[in-house]
Amino acid sequence: MTNVPITVAHGDGIGPEIMEATLHILKAAGARIDIETIEIGEKVYLSGNSAGIAPESWESLRRTKVFLKAPITTPQGGGFKSLNVTVRKTLGLYANIRPCVSYHPFVDTKHPVMDLVIVRENEEDTYAGIEYRQTDMVELCLKLISRPGCEKIVRYAFEYALKNKRKKVTAFMKDNIMKQTDGLFHRVFDEIAPEYPGIEADHWIVDIGAAKMADTPENFDVLVMQNLYGDILSDVAAQIAGSVGLAGSANIGENISMFEAIHGSAPRRAGQNLANPSGLFLGSIMMMVHLNQPDVAELAHNAWLRTLEDGIHTYDIFKDGVSKEKVGTKEFAQAVVDRLGKKPETLKAIEYKKVEEIAAADRKPIYSIREPEKKELVGVDVFVNWWNGNFYGDGEVIGKKMEEVNGGGVKLVMVSNRGTKVYPKGMSDTFCVDHWRCRFMSDNDNEIISHAQVIDLLSRINAAGLDFIKTEHLYNFSGQPGYSLGQGQ
Repeated sequence: MTNVPITVAHGDGIGPEIMEATLHILKAAGARIDIETIEIGEKVYLSGNSAGIAPESWESLRRTKVFLKAPITTPQGGGFKSLNVTVRKTLGLYANIRPCVSYHPFVDTKHPVMDLVIVRENEEDTYAGIEYRQTDMVELCLKLISRPGCEKIVRYAFEYALKNKRKKVTAFMKDNIMKQTDGLFHRVFDEIAPEYPGIEADHWIVDIGAAKMADTPENFDVLVMQNLYGDILSDVAAQIAGSVGLAGSANIGENISMFEAIHGSAPRRAGQNLANPSGLFLGSIMMMVHLNQPDVAELAHNAWLRTLEDGIHTYDIFKDGVSKEKVGTKEFAQAVVDRLGKKPETLKAIEYKKVEEIAAADRKPIYSIREPEKKELVGVDVFVNWWNGNFYGDGEVIGKKMEEVNGGGVKLVMVSNRGTKVYPKGMSDTFCVDHWRCRFMSDNDNEIISHAQVIDLLSRINAAGLDFIKTEHLYNFSGQPGYSLGQGQ
């Protein structure tokens, strides 16, 4: 059979050791791959490339469309970007898949029947990385959630469940507070779920959902969530399953995909032949499934499970009374190779099936293109940097100042501080900082205003000697407010 080209990066810290171990097992299992090696990470960063990846490496990724990546070290300070985030966003790797499975009784865990998969949105949310220092006291991070982004990840979760014979998809969100962003994610989930009648669908507020997952993970099957929640909870899930070191992940895009361990480069363990290669190895198994080489994936995965059963463990999961031999990185990889052709006897043996390619014309669209709704400008929030030396009671003062700039068909209706209304009729107990949101609407209720009116308003604010630092236009979409009212309104 024809070999498939893949791009490989050996990474930093323990990366080269665990990559060598992973490739040793794959080659012994008959993986039909041709490897292109690229340099990424600390050396590239320190050469003056703030992205940590050279232009010729991007060309390799676009050519092979498959990336097996070991962990890297991002230098502290100096404006260095996260390479993981850069690669995921630049190449459109929108779905991060993280299986979290317990291997009881061979790996210590309080959750012996845990077997869940977290499907994490990978491109947006607070990971857009759009942040600003706006005042002496306040920093801002924008949380960006798009309808296409929600549709892509929710549909992927249901398609994953369908292909892998999973029974339930659960969404985590916080739309009781973030009614616009997390509310959109929830609405899209409710829209797509009925298209998969054979799969149970439910949803949880992320805080209680996370508590339930940590306590009784066996009640969940496939979990889908936004970027930040998924990043945090996939590490929690991997750890309570047995070890973060045992978790691999896939980053799936429409054209290119990346496979990796979820842990970091652990530089203090580098070069000591100690690191557990299992996370990267299991990421590579997901890669072999993606490459439609189920024979290789099944052979190698079952040999790995048998190695765990036989008590051949690296230091991080070694436990007296359960483990039989503590081994290093190379020795663990060789133990897996020695068991190729064997299957686990206690743990469930793995079976992978070859997937028939679906013709492009028969594939479901992963997101929809909707007719734009009617959009009308009805107001503006003007954020002002102002400080009178007091943490309490200044809402009344700034409110009176902002009322002086009323005119031109717009008027002040509210001032808030960190999301809590402080004018009119604010409370003197509310703690305030130097960052004020001042909401202006039409003189006539619900009347549309113009951009020219906003510009005139800003001119009056400037003339009053007030420092406006940000504006947000308030729009109605099809007659419904497209903005939050805020606490206290």
